[in-house]
Amino acid sequence: MTHPRSTLLHSRWVRYLVKMALAVSLRKALFILLTVTIFVLLVLYWNQSVLKPQFLNSAHEKSPQSSPRFKEYLIPIEKQWTYKCAGDKCVRYHYSDVVKGEKRVPFITCSMTCGEISLWPHPTIKTAVSTKSLKFSMDDIQLRLDTPYKVVEKHFRIAFDLFLKDLRHIQRLNLPKRSEQELEREGEGSAKNAGDGNGDQARPLKGNASDKKRSKRFQLDQRIKGSHAQYGENIGAASILSRAFGTRKQCDIDSFTVNVVIHKFSDMHLSLETDESYQINTAYEKRHYRVHISANTFFGARHALSTLQQLIWFDDEDNLLRTLSKVIIVDSPKFRYRGLMLDTSRHYFSLEAIKRTIAAMSHAKLNRFHWHITDSQSFPYVSKHYPELASYGAYSDHETYTLEEIREVANFAKLRGVQIIPEIDAPAHAGNGWDWGPKHGLGELSLCINQQPWSFYCGEPPCGQLNPKNNNTYLILQKLYEELLNATGPTDYFHLGGDEVNLECWSQYFNDTDLRGLWCDFMLNTMARLKIANNNIDPKVVAVWSSGLTNTKCLPKSHFAVQVWGASSWQENYDLLDNGFNVIFSHVDAWYLDCGFGNWRATGEGACSPYRTWQNVYKHRPWERMRLDKLHKRQVLGGEVCLWTEQVDEGQLDNRLWPRAAALGERLWSDPDDEHDMDVVPQDVFKRMSLFRSRLIELGIKAEPIFPKYCARNPGECI
Repeated sequence: MTHPRSTLLHSRWVRYLVKMALAVSLRKALFILLTVTIFVLLVLYWNQSVLKPQFLNSAHEKSPQSSPRFKEYLIPIEKQWTYKCAGDKCVRYHYSDVVKGEKRVPFITCSMTCGEISLWPHPTIKTAVSTKSLKFSMDDIQLRLDTPYKVVEKHFRIAFDLFLKDLRHIQRLNLPKRSEQELEREGEGSAKNAGDGNGDQARPLKGNASDKKRSKRFQLDQRIKGSHAQYGENIGAASILSRAFGTRKQCDIDSFTVNVVIHKFSDMHLSLETDESYQINTAYEKRHYRVHISANTFFGARHALSTLQQLIWFDDEDNLLRTLSKVIIVDSPKFRYRGLMLDTSRHYFSLEAIKRTIAAMSHAKLNRFHWHITDSQSFPYVSKHYPELASYGAYSDHETYTLEEIREVANFAKLRGVQIIPEIDAPAHAGNGWDWGPKHGLGELSLCINQQPWSFYCGEPPCGQLNPKNNNTYLILQKLYEELLNATGPTDYFHLGGDEVNLECWSQYFNDTDLRGLWCDFMLNTMARLKIANNNIDPKVVAVWSSGLTNTKCLPKSHFAVQVWGASSWQENYDLLDNGFNVIFSHVDAWYLDCGFGNWRATGEGACSPYRTWQNVYKHRPWERMRLDKLHKRQVLGGEVCLWTEQVDEGQLDNRLWPRAAALGERLWSDPDDEHDMDVVPQDVFKRMSLFRSRLIELGIKAEPIFPKYCARNPGECI
């Protein structure tokens, strides 16, 4: 018989052993779980595509921008400062002085949710936005495209990929190196899969009189139900785990759907008649964010993407993107032609630099890239029919543009809503590159080449002016036009040059008493050759620079438009309009961006001083200062900033153009009224311009600052 005490001891011993076994098993399980967790964290840490955590109390800690990976980002994270909206402007506070536990608000987040909407150019018809912002990751974004046109679908899908690429750059993620050609091939594949739309119908633009006045931000937040938790943690272990297991505690948005409707026009070639209007309307419900874009053309929808991109920003506190919870925008440009001219003859500019310029243009809604390819200094274009032009005229074999490269730039520009307008200047400004004619049995193609003293025979050295009585000259121009039209696509607008003809040059060779008539005949002959090159179709508009010839009755006003480069006060501005010409303003006293840097000649005195500030560019409204009536105002197609490059090469390109060229973008897109003083730029314009300049910097455009950084971070204190 077993003793009860022995049985009790045995039972206790068994329970003890069981407990020990369970404890060991639990420790093993916990150890395994901890090991797996550490492994997952390490894997996610080394592969995460967001910034590594930084602690706010370490103001002097190195920011991610100092690492090689982020060396291209020129805007450092300001961990010691936080901002609050007070009186429609952001006020700066040192973060150590705020209430403990209060979240740091970056300057950009405050700026986008405080006061007037921060878009450039400002929308024209209707704008309404919420002050509430939502956090998300660009990985949540998807496109739903509704269009019956295969060609539009193909190009818009590629444009959307480029939009996503910019967002990756803004969110500071690793950028996959994908070429334009790769994106285009993807777009061709996407075009085969139609029927991905949401069935939304495009709605006509509308807006009452009050909408057309200066838009004021108004509250739409009450429509968004529920409150959002406070979120102040940086990316750390908890956030990595939440991402890994799909809890998504950081983001306010689970899906970000961009619904795009393009139903009216299929044309993929920008013209003066293209409808560039668009509408944006957003909705947020149950963690789903929907953007509805409606436009009548690809180009309108492309502008909507540019606007949407400006409504998205990177919050360096949360290391996520943000956008406004509610947006309503109805927008359309005031002027059809919004141009930028770059001279690539005085100095050569790489394709990368040209593409970078065009990309920046698209953000400012400039739509015409006027490519002044050749001049008397060099002829960098390699013609398929006449390669001798570049062989004799280019600075080197490496400083040239092939037909394929021009086509590549044109395709690049189209995806960004920009048209390429090539110009082979003629008959003047045509020297080097044209001197091989006699050796090839074509006679003298150009006269006065490199003739001295140059001031007698041309406006700028070296001299050179095409031979108006050699038919081979016209044949070469015809082939050049044919090649360029083939590369840049069908167009209703072409530029023939035609500026600064020197009659003294021709007088040495011809006994004609009417040398101006000889000049007139040359321009009419080149126009006839352009028609042949364009499949015997007259372009709707043939542009020439303003000159002594445009003040005569030589050129038919029904076909020619005049790009006016002289001063805005000159009488020719009125005469050209009175004579019935359509005009594009490029006034030297406002929109010449090479002015103000002295002169490269012996005296060093500036040829067109002073420097044209962005305020000069912005304030210039010649149609108002000239008090044009409605009829004459309709003859103003738009305007263009010009950058001649005697003293500019690739090293100065970005800061000579930006953000000054963007000032023209708003002037020609929105043309805001001068409510109080046409000579003063309002404070809100400074704020929006400063933010736009920061966006350009963020995207790799080395734009010059508009004032000290203190003024940028303390709106209203300096102006």
